[in-house]
Parts: sequence; C-alpha cells; structure tokens
Amino acid sequence: MPATPAWPPASTPRLFVDLPLSIDASQVIDGPAAHYLLNVMRLKAGAPILLFDNRSGEWLASVADAGKRSLTVRVERQMRPIEQVPDLWLCFAPVKKARLDWIIEKATELGVARLQPVITERTIVERVKRGRLEAQVIEACEQCGRTALPVLGEPVKLAQLLADWPTARALLFADEAGGVPLSSVAAPAPAAILIGPEGGFTTRERDLLLANAAVRRIALGPRILRAETAAIAAISLWMALNGDWADGA
Repeated sequence: MPATPAWPPASTPRLFVDLPLSIDASQVIDGPAAHYLLNVMRLKAGAPILLFDNRSGEWLASVADAGKRSLTVRVERQMRPIEQVPDLWLCFAPVKKARLDWIIEKATELGVARLQPVITERTIVERVKRGRLEAQVIEACEQCGRTALPVLGEPVKLAQLLADWPTARALLFADEAGGVPLSSVAAPAPAAILIGPEGGFTTRERDLLLANAAVRRIALGPRILRAETAAIAAISLWMALNGDWADGA
C-alpha cells in the first residue's frame, strides 16, 4: 500500500501576515504577496499555504478563493506555537546597502531577538530605510521557518546606547584591537553583540566602551573581518555556546 503523502507538502508557500490568526479565520492576501502566490506559485482554490503572525505561531490554511489580484485563505489548524528565540541582540553600525541587507537576512536566520542599528563616529550610512529593513526581516523569517520576527530598533548613537544600557545584559564588543576568545567569556542570555563600522571604532569610542561595566571585549580570530563577516561569525559562536543550536531543531 503506498505511503500517504506528507501534508502539507514541503513546497507549501509560507507567508507572514500582520493580523491575529485563529482556526476558521479568513484572511485576504493582496499586493506583492498575492502576485507571487497567484502568478509565480500559481495557487488555485484548495491549495495549502502556511501563515505566521508574530503573535500565535504558524498555521495551516487553504486557498478559499483565488482572484486575479487577491486571494482569500481560510485557517484550518495550528502547526506550531510561537517560538522563543534566545535573548541575543545584534547591535551594528549600518553599512552599505547590499552588505546591510546581508547582515539583516543572516542575523534573522541565525535567530537573534533584536536588531539594533548604532551610529558611530565612522558610520558612513547614517540613514537607514526602515521599510526596507523590515521587508528583509520578513522575507528571511518566511524562508528560514521563524515564527517570531526579531525586533527592529530605531538607529541610536553609540553614546546614547551605552548610557541606556541594561546592566544585566552582557555587551560583547568585537574589538579589532584585541580581546579574548568568546569561548572564554561567560555571556549567557541576556546578551548582545556590538559590531563596528567599516572603519572601526575610534579611540574615544573604544575608551567609552571599555568604561562600561557590561562590556566584554572579545576577539574574532587572527584576521581582520569585514563588518558583515564579523557580525555573522560572532552570532554563530554565541549561538553554539549559549543559544539554541544544541537543541538540534
């Protein structure tokens, strides 16, 4: 007797909706998401779709009606509750467009809880388009299976960030001038990683950082890393030591 096919199929589209989901609820999808589902994925009535709302988790729905520019889906059952990601923040100086997109995408995939832009003395890109970053966050969550979006903070100057810093949260300062390996630092959640701009931190900023009791100065190997490489390397190390990677799921 042939095995029953898995349901929903692995190819089922997955989409974020910014409305509360519940059993039997109906949701109208339009705009770019509808264009993708109707014209790229070619969904028809009855097709499955996975939805998550950043509130209650992930839900299985099916297409109730497929129009030319929108479709209506009906929620059938909950697949997963909302996840609890490790309480790790990434504080980063904004870099040029493509590299910034990469940082946002990969940090989201790796499971950070908060993305915090920080303006430093050598930050080249001081204005960031929040809508663009939000779109990157959502797309990364849709792709990697996250059910909770990371919080996206408003840009803040480094001095203000440190002045308001919560003392219970370790701030891992990736210092290109030297530090200790992350594996030798006790920094379980709540924690944060700070990555500087392409030109690095100034002497004044480094002194300000090292004067803060929450700061832990770390090194990321023997080579000089780009800002985006340093961010992903540091997140990966922390997740392996203190995060949820050991869970295997």
